[in-house]
Amino acid sequence: MSERTSAAELSRGGPAGEQGAFGLRLQAFRRRAGLSQEAAALRAGISTRALRDIERGRVQRPQTRTLQHLAEVLELTGSELADLLAVTRTGPPRGAARPRLLILGPLALQRGRAPVPVTSPMLRRLLGLLALKHPEPSTQREITDTLWPSGPPSSHQSLIHTYVSQVRRLLDPGGPRTAPAPTVVRTPTGYLLQAARSQTDLGHFDELLAQAERLHRAPDPGAAYESLTQALRWWRGPVLADADPVLRQHPAAVVVNERRVKAVLLYADTALLLRRPEEAVPALWSMVNTEPLHEGLHARLILTLGSCGEQAAALNVFSRLRDRLDKELGIAPSAEVRDAHLRVLRQQLPRAQRPPRPAPTGRAAPAGPLPAQLPALAGSYVGRLRQMRDLDALVSPDPARRSHVMAVVGAPGVGKTALAKHWAHARREHFADGQLFVDLRGHSPLPALRPGDVLAQFLRALGATPGRLPADEDEAAALYRTLLADRQMLIVLDNARDAEQVRPLIPGARGCAVVITSRSRLAGLVASDGARQLALDVLDPDEARRLLGSIVGECRATAEEEAARRLVLLCGGLPLAIRIAGANLVARDTGIAGYCAELAGGDLLSRLRVEGDRRSTVRAAFDLSYLALPDGARRMFRLLGLMPGPDVSVNGAAALADTTSAAAAELLVTLTDAHLVRERAAGRFGLHDLVRSYARELAGAEEAHAARQRLFEWYLYHADAAARLLYPAEPAPGPCAGPCAGAAPSAALVFSDHGEASEWLDGERENLAGAVPQAAGAGFPALAWRLAESLHGFLSVGMYTGECLDVATAGLFAAVADGEPRAQAAAQLRRAECHWLLADRAQALELLGSALELARQAGWAEGQALALRRINAAHQESGAVGLGLTC
Repeated sequence: MSERTSAAELSRGGPAGEQGAFGLRLQAFRRRAGLSQEAAALRAGISTRALRDIERGRVQRPQTRTLQHLAEVLELTGSELADLLAVTRTGPPRGAARPRLLILGPLALQRGRAPVPVTSPMLRRLLGLLALKHPEPSTQREITDTLWPSGPPSSHQSLIHTYVSQVRRLLDPGGPRTAPAPTVVRTPTGYLLQAARSQTDLGHFDELLAQAERLHRAPDPGAAYESLTQALRWWRGPVLADADPVLRQHPAAVVVNERRVKAVLLYADTALLLRRPEEAVPALWSMVNTEPLHEGLHARLILTLGSCGEQAAALNVFSRLRDRLDKELGIAPSAEVRDAHLRVLRQQLPRAQRPPRPAPTGRAAPAGPLPAQLPALAGSYVGRLRQMRDLDALVSPDPARRSHVMAVVGAPGVGKTALAKHWAHARREHFADGQLFVDLRGHSPLPALRPGDVLAQFLRALGATPGRLPADEDEAAALYRTLLADRQMLIVLDNARDAEQVRPLIPGARGCAVVITSRSRLAGLVASDGARQLALDVLDPDEARRLLGSIVGECRATAEEEAARRLVLLCGGLPLAIRIAGANLVARDTGIAGYCAELAGGDLLSRLRVEGDRRSTVRAAFDLSYLALPDGARRMFRLLGLMPGPDVSVNGAAALADTTSAAAAELLVTLTDAHLVRERAAGRFGLHDLVRSYARELAGAEEAHAARQRLFEWYLYHADAAARLLYPAEPAPGPCAGPCAGAAPSAALVFSDHGEASEWLDGERENLAGAVPQAAGAGFPALAWRLAESLHGFLSVGMYTGECLDVATAGLFAAVADGEPRAQAAAQLRRAECHWLLADRAQALELLGSALELARQAGWAEGQALALRRINAAHQESGAVGLGLTC
């Protein structure tokens, strides 16, 4: 069950809405009949989407004919059908009792189906406080402290009256009214939000929770479970998640959050009683992230995971809680937690019980339970909505759009397995015959699984007799395809090494769907097996921020919004890095800003790890991909970490690795296939920030020094040729304008025409600008100042003034280090020109004077003349008398 609910659902009357009881009742009848949504809809002659909308309360009044068809399919009794028809006839009128004010998550106000913007921070504070205290009044002191946490102004009384009036206008629906609208009324001690309980999401939640508590002792816990399911769907996040800390920490907010915890505990207990523990796991994960020391929540999470067959995950939850309690509070886990731990160890838990599904006509039901091998979801999941839609092609009702094999590929740590598991859990109702899952260990410290071993594992799950399993891999694959011929199953092949490892595991049945995750591009499957490729990249900044909030708690992240966004930026949007950083924040008593400062202090990769878990490190994930590469690709990968800019061309990579362009292109393709390198644009290859840091630290000192020299010389050779072709009038500052004194390249041999030279400079601009300071810092000062001089014409004419100044300054430092006065004079001339263009006339004149003096010391007559001309021109332009300086 998702903690968040879309605004669209809320505008339709809430996640469950007033029709939610009807939808959940119909869903219970369908489950009793052992039918999936797809099967029930097909037999009733309606679309799966229509049935899903009815069950979720999105259809206010289903047609009687539709209900009669469903009643026949679900084998309802006459009284059961009459009850359903009565619900649709006596349900509330459209628009009635819909909530206006939503505080179980970010504050939202709605008028009918349309959201009402509340942009003023003061109005949001006042409205949030009134809704939080409803149906009790808020005192004048509470309002004052909430609106002005640092102290009220002298006119605060009149300002409160103004804000109350503005809130009343916001709440006023206007036009004809079918029911009293919410408003704010004066009380002897303050103000009161006057509204029906049904006009706030908190009111709906409280009523449903009270109903569930009344039904909890009833003989059939199903009714209580339905009420709890509806109640928890009203929650979209922590109370007033986007409010100021003073409001989120208000005693009333604390009490509401405690009621939420109470509801989740009761929901988990009821799910265990009904043998549906897997439905409570997502809600429990979300809550233990918000309440990291709540032992009752952890005990239920341990029990539900154990009941789902996830013993290792359950024991890990216990270990983490025990360590945290010891570290932060100096206490041991309570008897409740220890008892849950022992029950998992002794396997004294009832297993999840799924209703038996009738076998489709024409084939016998399989012996034994249906395979349900999907691992438990690891906490909350955010983002990737487009990718979820892409995966939905596997269950598309349109045969022309339906895919049967989807390869989810991407870099290590980008979230391939998490996406596959999240989608598989969300869509498992489409696969009536179960789900198979295997970690192929393609990139793992353990040996990769052979297809024959996986086939044996799958055949046993499908009911094949262990003693009759074929020893030959081809025969096993044929039996596997036979058993799946008429079934609707989902097969998830996680962490695949290559196409050959997964090809025997792809069934021929068109009713089956296969999801593969891999760090390889699996191009062979796309080319010859009809697979579709879904490439994952890092999260965008908003998704990354939401992921961090789901781990550390939305309140905590919102309180340090700027630091939270800085942290996900440091993590480069990589989900694995963000989860590790979030886990560290949860485990430590430190602020997000302080943790950011710690990470930015250096050795980022070493700090992105979870204490005591060698696998939970970003470096460990990268190691597995790096060690799987051939030697030549490993060397190229190490050297790419030395790039001065965001990417490199094939020819640049060839210079870096001292190889041919053809060999470099082949190595780059290998690295791209492994998702360690990205082709950012045609023919240009770059690395993710964290991957680049990892590659750079792998390169040895001697290897890095030689590679940098080759790359800088290659840049200088081409930049000098382009400069002499495009800007021949630029004066040379020293005895060696080109790469070295007698080896200046012929521009015609390097570039065929002006267009090619200009295109090369445009494509390499960021790299060239970054190469100058890097060359100076790496011990190549002569290369640095010569490259800076070669670039000046291009950067100046192109009006890249800021970059031009940075390059000239770096060139000056390099010339000083190299002891070249002519180059120093030239650099000062370039810097003066940049400052003049930036309208800093005084600084420009000062630099021109410095350039003149340096040119005199170097005996560079042409430089002296150029400095004098520009000094006189500057004074004439400013209206002053020329200084009349002579050489």
